[in-house]
Amino acid sequence: MRPRQFDLIAFDWDGTLFDSTAIIVRCIQAAVRDVGGSVPTDEAANYVIGLGLMQALAHAAPDVPADRYPMLGERYRHHYLARQHDISLFDGVLPMLSDLKLRQHWLTVATGKSRRGLDEALHAVELEGLFDGSRTADETAGKPSPLMLQELMREFGVDPERTLMIGDTTHDLQMALNAGCASVGVSYGAHEPGVFAPFAPRFVAHSVRELHDWLDQHA
Repeated sequence: MRPRQFDLIAFDWDGTLFDSTAIIVRCIQAAVRDVGGSVPTDEAANYVIGLGLMQALAHAAPDVPADRYPMLGERYRHHYLARQHDISLFDGVLPMLSDLKLRQHWLTVATGKSRRGLDEALHAVELEGLFDGSRTADETAGKPSPLMLQELMREFGVDPERTLMIGDTTHDLQMALNAGCASVGVSYGAHEPGVFAPFAPRFVAHSVRELHDWLDQHA
Protein backbone atom coordinates (compact mmCIF):
# COMPACT_ATOMS: atom_id res chain seq x y z
CA MET A 1 0.00 0.00 0.00
CA ARG A 2 1.36 3.42 -0.96
CA PRO A 3 2.08 5.89 1.84
CA ARG A 4 -0.79 8.29 2.41
CA GLN A 5 -0.36 12.00 1.77
CA PHE A 6 -3.51 12.78 3.77
CA ASP A 7 -4.56 10.99 6.95
CA LEU A 8 -7.86 12.88 7.33
CA ILE A 9 -10.25 13.53 4.44
CA ALA A 10 -13.23 15.80 5.11
CA PHE A 11 -16.14 15.88 2.68
CA ASP A 12 -18.83 18.47 2.26
CA TRP A 13 -22.23 16.79 2.02
CA ASP A 14 -24.77 18.52 -0.26
CA GLY A 15 -23.55 18.79 -3.83
CA THR A 16 -20.37 16.81 -3.11
CA LEU A 17 -21.57 13.41 -1.93
CA PHE A 18 -25.33 13.94 -1.97
CA ASP A 19 -27.15 14.94 -5.17
CA SER A 20 -29.33 17.56 -3.52
CA THR A 21 -28.37 20.91 -5.03
CA ALA A 22 -31.41 21.44 -7.27
CA ILE A 23 -33.87 20.51 -4.53
CA ILE A 24 -32.16 22.81 -2.00
CA VAL A 25 -32.49 25.70 -4.47
CA ARG A 26 -36.20 25.01 -4.95
CA CYS A 27 -36.76 24.72 -1.19
CA ILE A 28 -35.00 28.03 -0.49
CA GLN A 29 -37.13 29.72 -3.15
CA ALA A 30 -40.34 28.18 -1.82
CA ALA A 31 -39.54 29.19 1.76
CA VAL A 32 -38.88 32.81 0.79
CA ARG A 33 -42.09 32.86 -1.25
CA ASP A 34 -44.03 31.51 1.75
CA VAL A 35 -42.96 34.39 4.00
CA GLY A 36 -43.55 37.06 1.38
CA GLY A 37 -39.95 37.87 0.40
CA SER A 38 -38.55 38.45 -3.08
CA VAL A 39 -37.81 34.98 -4.45
CA PRO A 40 -34.06 34.62 -5.14
CA THR A 41 -32.80 33.58 -8.54
CA ASP A 42 -31.38 30.10 -9.05
CA GLU A 43 -27.89 31.63 -9.02
CA ALA A 44 -28.46 33.48 -5.73
CA ALA A 45 -29.93 30.39 -4.06
CA ASN A 46 -27.08 28.23 -5.38
CA TYR A 47 -24.50 30.60 -3.94
CA VAL A 48 -25.59 30.12 -0.32
CA ILE A 49 -25.53 26.31 -0.37
CA GLY A 50 -22.96 25.14 2.14
CA LEU A 51 -23.54 27.95 4.62
CA GLY A 52 -25.41 27.37 7.87
CA LEU A 53 -29.18 27.40 7.34
CA MET A 54 -30.04 30.76 8.85
CA GLN A 55 -26.92 32.42 7.42
CA ALA A 56 -27.88 31.06 4.00
CA LEU A 57 -31.52 32.11 4.18
CA ALA A 58 -30.65 35.62 5.42
CA HIS A 59 -28.24 36.07 2.51
CA ALA A 60 -30.71 34.68 -0.05
CA ALA A 61 -33.62 36.78 1.25
CA PRO A 62 -32.20 40.16 2.31
CA ASP A 63 -35.63 41.82 2.24
CA VAL A 64 -37.14 39.45 4.82
CA PRO A 65 -37.13 41.07 8.31
CA ALA A 66 -35.01 39.35 10.96
CA ASP A 67 -38.08 38.65 13.11
CA ARG A 68 -39.38 36.39 10.31
CA TYR A 69 -36.21 34.28 10.12
CA PRO A 70 -37.63 31.58 12.42
CA MET A 71 -40.64 31.20 10.12
CA LEU A 72 -38.34 31.25 7.09
CA GLY A 73 -36.26 28.43 8.56
CA GLU A 74 -39.38 26.44 9.44
CA ARG A 75 -40.74 26.75 5.90
CA TYR A 76 -37.40 25.66 4.41
CA ARG A 77 -37.34 22.58 6.65
CA HIS A 78 -40.95 21.82 5.73
CA HIS A 79 -40.20 21.84 2.00
CA TYR A 80 -36.90 19.96 2.35
CA LEU A 81 -38.30 17.20 4.56
CA ALA A 82 -41.12 16.67 2.07
CA ARG A 83 -38.59 15.97 -0.69
CA GLN A 84 -35.50 14.60 1.05
CA HIS A 85 -36.24 11.03 0.00
CA ASP A 86 -36.20 12.09 -3.66
CA ILE A 87 -32.42 12.65 -3.48
CA SER A 88 -29.56 10.23 -3.11
CA LEU A 89 -25.82 9.82 -3.26
CA PHE A 90 -24.11 10.58 -6.53
CA ASP A 91 -23.28 7.46 -8.51
CA GLY A 92 -19.89 6.12 -7.51
CA VAL A 93 -19.75 7.67 -4.04
CA LEU A 94 -20.08 4.43 -2.08
CA PRO A 95 -17.27 2.59 -3.96
CA MET A 96 -15.03 5.66 -3.59
CA LEU A 97 -15.61 5.89 0.16
CA SER A 98 -15.14 2.15 0.58
CA ASP A 99 -11.78 2.27 -1.24
CA LEU A 100 -10.61 5.18 0.92
CA LYS A 101 -11.67 3.32 4.03
CA LEU A 102 -9.63 0.30 2.97
CA ARG A 103 -6.59 2.57 2.65
CA GLN A 104 -7.04 3.55 6.32
CA HIS A 105 -7.92 7.21 5.79
CA TRP A 106 -10.07 8.82 8.45
CA LEU A 107 -13.24 9.88 6.62
CA THR A 108 -15.26 12.77 7.98
CA VAL A 109 -18.04 15.19 7.01
CA ALA A 110 -17.89 18.97 7.42
CA THR A 111 -21.25 20.41 6.41
CA GLY A 112 -23.50 23.42 6.67
CA LYS A 113 -26.38 21.08 7.50
CA SER A 114 -27.70 20.80 11.03
CA ARG A 115 -26.75 17.85 13.21
CA ARG A 116 -30.29 16.52 12.96
CA GLY A 117 -30.30 16.94 9.19
CA LEU A 118 -26.97 15.17 8.72
CA ASP A 119 -27.91 12.29 11.01
CA GLU A 120 -31.18 11.80 9.11
CA ALA A 121 -29.32 11.84 5.79
CA LEU A 122 -26.71 9.34 6.99
CA HIS A 123 -29.43 7.03 8.21
CA ALA A 124 -31.47 7.39 5.03
CA VAL A 125 -28.61 6.36 2.77
CA GLU A 126 -27.33 3.67 5.14
CA LEU A 127 -23.93 5.25 5.65
CA GLU A 128 -23.87 4.98 9.43
CA GLY A 129 -20.49 3.68 10.54
CA LEU A 130 -18.65 4.54 7.34
CA PHE A 131 -17.57 7.99 8.54
CA ASP A 132 -15.23 8.33 11.49
CA GLY A 133 -16.44 11.77 12.50
CA SER A 134 -18.45 14.80 11.46
CA ARG A 135 -19.15 18.42 12.28
CA THR A 136 -22.18 20.53 11.42
CA ALA A 137 -22.67 24.27 11.31
CA ASP A 138 -25.09 24.38 14.24
CA GLU A 139 -22.65 22.71 16.64
CA THR A 140 -19.49 24.64 15.64
CA ALA A 141 -19.51 27.57 13.22
CA GLY A 142 -20.69 27.99 9.65
CA LYS A 143 -18.36 28.04 6.67
CA PRO A 144 -15.98 29.58 5.80
CA SER A 145 -14.94 29.61 9.46
CA PRO A 146 -12.23 26.94 9.90
CA LEU A 147 -13.70 25.72 13.19
CA MET A 148 -15.26 22.52 11.79
CA LEU A 149 -11.96 21.40 10.30
CA GLN A 150 -9.97 22.50 13.33
CA GLU A 151 -12.17 20.45 15.65
CA LEU A 152 -11.91 17.39 13.41
CA MET A 153 -8.12 17.73 13.23
CA ARG A 154 -7.91 17.96 17.02
CA GLU A 155 -10.20 14.97 17.43
CA PHE A 156 -7.96 12.76 15.30
CA GLY A 157 -4.63 14.36 16.15
CA VAL A 158 -3.93 15.30 12.52
CA ASP A 159 -1.97 18.34 11.32
CA PRO A 160 -3.34 20.68 8.63
CA GLU A 161 -0.81 19.50 6.04
CA ARG A 162 -2.17 15.95 6.47
CA THR A 163 -5.80 17.05 6.02
CA LEU A 164 -7.77 17.35 2.77
CA MET A 165 -11.13 19.12 2.36
CA ILE A 166 -13.34 18.23 -0.60
CA GLY A 167 -16.31 20.40 -1.57
CA ASP A 168 -18.41 21.94 -4.31
CA THR A 169 -18.46 25.58 -3.18
CA THR A 170 -16.10 28.46 -2.58
CA HIS A 171 -17.22 28.32 1.07
CA ASP A 172 -15.67 24.84 1.37
CA LEU A 173 -12.43 25.88 -0.31
CA GLN A 174 -12.17 29.07 1.73
CA MET A 175 -12.70 27.07 4.92
CA ALA A 176 -9.82 24.78 3.95
CA LEU A 177 -7.61 27.77 3.21
CA ASN A 178 -8.52 29.35 6.55
CA ALA A 179 -7.61 26.11 8.33
CA GLY A 180 -4.30 25.71 6.48
CA CYS A 181 -5.49 22.54 4.74
CA ALA A 182 -5.33 21.35 1.15
CA SER A 183 -8.54 21.20 -0.84
CA VAL A 184 -10.13 19.62 -3.90
CA GLY A 185 -13.13 21.14 -5.64
CA VAL A 186 -15.88 19.36 -7.53
CA SER A 187 -17.65 21.03 -10.44
CA TYR A 188 -20.89 19.03 -10.41
CA GLY A 189 -22.40 20.76 -7.36
CA ALA A 190 -23.57 24.27 -6.50
CA HIS A 191 -20.78 26.60 -7.68
CA GLU A 192 -19.22 27.00 -11.09
CA PRO A 193 -15.59 25.82 -11.07
CA GLY A 194 -14.42 29.01 -12.74
CA VAL A 195 -14.56 30.74 -9.33
CA PHE A 196 -12.35 28.16 -7.57
CA ALA A 197 -8.93 29.38 -8.73
CA PRO A 198 -8.33 32.02 -5.98
CA PHE A 199 -8.61 29.26 -3.38
CA ALA A 200 -5.87 27.12 -4.98
CA PRO A 201 -7.48 23.68 -4.87
CA ARG A 202 -5.12 20.81 -5.69
CA PHE A 203 -7.58 19.52 -8.29
CA VAL A 204 -11.08 20.14 -9.64
CA ALA A 205 -13.04 16.95 -10.38
CA HIS A 206 -15.81 17.03 -12.96
CA SER A 207 -17.33 13.71 -11.85
CA VAL A 208 -17.20 11.31 -8.93
CA ARG A 209 -15.13 8.97 -11.12
CA GLU A 210 -12.52 11.71 -11.65
CA LEU A 211 -12.50 12.44 -7.94
CA HIS A 212 -12.10 8.74 -7.12
CA ASP A 213 -9.18 8.39 -9.56
CA TRP A 214 -7.40 11.49 -8.24
CA LEU A 215 -7.76 10.36 -4.64
CA ASP A 216 -6.45 6.93 -5.53
CA GLN A 217 -3.34 8.46 -7.08
CA HIS A 218 -2.69 11.47 -4.86
CA ALA A 219 -4.36 11.11 -1.46
